[in-house]
Amino acid sequence: MEPDRKDNYLLRVISDDGGILGLACDTTALVEEARRLHGTSETAAAALGRTLTGGALMAALLKRDQRLAIKIEGNGPLRKIIVEADSDGTLRGFVGDPTVALPPRGEKIDVAGAVGKEGLLTVMKDLGAKEPYSGIVRLRTGEIATDLAHYFAESEQIPTAMALGVHVDPSGAVSAAGGFLIQTLPPPDAARVDRLADRIGGLDPVTRMLRNGCTPETILATIYGDIPYRLLEKKALILRCTCSRDRIERVLISLGPQEISALIADPGEASVTCEFCRAAYHFRRQDLEQLRAEMQA
Repeated sequence: MEPDRKDNYLLRVISDDGGILGLACDTTALVEEARRLHGTSETAAAALGRTLTGGALMAALLKRDQRLAIKIEGNGPLRKIIVEADSDGTLRGFVGDPTVALPPRGEKIDVAGAVGKEGLLTVMKDLGAKEPYSGIVRLRTGEIATDLAHYFAESEQIPTAMALGVHVDPSGAVSAAGGFLIQTLPPPDAARVDRLADRIGGLDPVTRMLRNGCTPETILATIYGDIPYRLLEKKALILRCTCSRDRIERVLISLGPQEISALIADPGEASVTCEFCRAAYHFRRQDLEQLRAEMQA
C-alpha cells in the first residue's frame, strides 16, 4: 500500500565539512493540485510536475525574498513550460498545451517527446538587483532534470546531480512526485565525489522510492551514506499564484489608451484569465472607461 502524503516539503542539508550540498523534496500533493487545476494529460502532468519540483529545489538555493523563473521552450508538442518559484517555497506554473498525450516509452512517461530535444532552457533570477539575472542553455534531452543539471554545469559552473520524477496512476491522479539535487562545492574531493556518483547511480527512480515509503530524509541519508551532514532547512512547499485584479489592471493599462478605447468600442468588455491559476477577471465597460480616464488624467 502506497503512503498517504499530504504535506509538500523540502530539506536542505550540507556535509559537516561544507563540501556537499544536498536538497530533496516531496511534491506529490502540490503536483496533483496543479494537474487538477490545469486539467493536464498524464504526459503534461509529468512535464509540469518535474519542472515545478525542479523550481522548488533551485529556489531553495536562493536567499530570502529572491525568486526565479524557469522557461523551457522545445520543439515538441508541449511547446513551453513556465514555472515561477520563490525562496519561501511558493510555486506556480503552466504548460503550453495541457492536452498533449503521448504513448509511454516502455514504463516511462514520454516527457522528452512532449518537450522536444531541441530548444532553449532559460533560468531568470530576481536577486533584488536592478536587472534580473538570466542564463540560457540549449536543451539536450528534454528530460528536464538532465537539462537543469546541464544548466548548472554550463551557466553556473557547479557540478550538479539532479533527479525529478512524477508518477501518474491509471486513474490519472498523481500518486508520487519529488526529486533531489546534489552539488559538490570546491575544493572537490575526487574519491568522495566518485562514491557519491556510485550511490546516486544505484538509486531507484525517485517516484519508486517515494511510493515505497521513502521520504526526503531517507533519500538524503541514502545518498550521503557514511558522509556526516547537518540539516540547514526544512520548509513547506505550496502552489499559490500571485495574480490579483490590481495586477491585471496594470496589464490592461500597459496596453495604452488606444487599445482600451478599442475594447470599449468592441466588444465593450474584457476578460483576462491567468495562465498560472486559471482565475478569470472580468472588466465591464464602466471598468474600462475608468481605467482609460485614469490613464488620461
